[in-house]
Amino acid sequence: MNAPTATLQQTFDTAFELLAQARDALVPRLVPREVGTVVSVDTGVAHVSGLPGVGYAEVIRFPGDVSGIAFNVDDTEIGVVLLGDHAHLHAGDEVQRTGRVMDVAVGESLLGRVIDPLGRPLDGQDVPTGTTRLAIERPAPAIMDRESVNVPLQTGLKVVDALIPIGRGQRELILGDRQTGKTSMAIDTIINQRGQDVVCIYCAICQRASAVARVVAVLRAQGAMDYTVVVVAEGNDPPGLAYAAPYAATSIAEHFMEAGRDVLIVYDDLTQHARSYRELSLLLERPPGREAFPGDIFYIHSRLLERATHLRKELGGGSLTALPIIETEAEDISAYIPTNLISITDGQIYLSPTLFELGVLPAVDVGKSVSRVGGQAQRAAFRAVTGDLKLGYAQFEELESSRGSAPGWTTTRSRPSCMDNASARACSRRSCRRCPCRRRSRS
Repeated sequence: MNAPTATLQQTFDTAFELLAQARDALVPRLVPREVGTVVSVDTGVAHVSGLPGVGYAEVIRFPGDVSGIAFNVDDTEIGVVLLGDHAHLHAGDEVQRTGRVMDVAVGESLLGRVIDPLGRPLDGQDVPTGTTRLAIERPAPAIMDRESVNVPLQTGLKVVDALIPIGRGQRELILGDRQTGKTSMAIDTIINQRGQDVVCIYCAICQRASAVARVVAVLRAQGAMDYTVVVVAEGNDPPGLAYAAPYAATSIAEHFMEAGRDVLIVYDDLTQHARSYRELSLLLERPPGREAFPGDIFYIHSRLLERATHLRKELGGGSLTALPIIETEAEDISAYIPTNLISITDGQIYLSPTLFELGVLPAVDVGKSVSRVGGQAQRAAFRAVTGDLKLGYAQFEELESSRGSAPGWTTTRSRPSCMDNASARACSRRSCRRCPCRRRSRS
């Protein structure tokens, strides 16, 4: 040190003076903090004592950077749904409140990414950047904030676009037995949105990692990941993540909708979501109902799907179209969860295993499928063809009733029974052997 002694003395005096000013400006504060204790830990849930001021759905912090959601808020104990690995948690561990509900990062940086419901990357890349965060549980738009559904969302499947049209802002259920092409129909719809300025969200709930990897590979190969966000809760993840996955994906979609964009979200599938919620409810000792599902299973799905809508132009005019997928067993669409979701949505597309086995792809059973939006979400060309068909059939019936039968034909029925079948191919192979339309002859 070759600096003069006076210069060093001045430097030290300045530094000590700054430290003295900082010491005098410091005002000690006592910040109260609620601390609870883990009473017991089960598979995916924990029971916590203490925390008298905790609120429902508040995030609780556990040791090891594990978080949970307060589900049961009782007088003496709190039932918490865990969102991470609980192997290291034990009775007596200290837990803390966070004072916030569970939220997720949203924004353009998520496009093309594969994340979990907490926003953590699953594709080996960096954590998505973004300062905007939205709560996963948000109220649905008010009725007065909604616009009618009148713009079609093309799936690329002729049988759907022509007979069961889907509009932007609609909720259309896809249901059927296992291995009937439900996921393939949803993926084809996402791929068909390329160049349509539609943001797509694919939410995989309790799916195998290999199945999700195949879906992501198909989307990348078709160039669909450029406008798609994939939210994944794998089958070996805690049930709490499976429960939170569709809500987190919907919040991501709502961010784009509120920015005035059209969004398509696919829930694959809500049957697994219902089973995860049933597991959590039984572990938290909530009373079981029909098929052991809790009494509010209808409510958790309705408050999720009610967030799909078409906003008014004053609010940006964005839309959120939902395609929930559920799995039926032995073609039973009158089961508990299917009937719940059929009553919530604006129509359903039923995929028949019989048609699938016969090679009819997509295996859409038009007799059990319906779109309650109807012609409002149909292309003008389709509406014109449909109108001509209705007019032609009305004229045919009128002529047939006036002459007794159609000219040049004798038949035992005015309408061939094969028209009631789901597919002409299935009809010709099975039921039409004794169908009256096969016994027609020239008079």
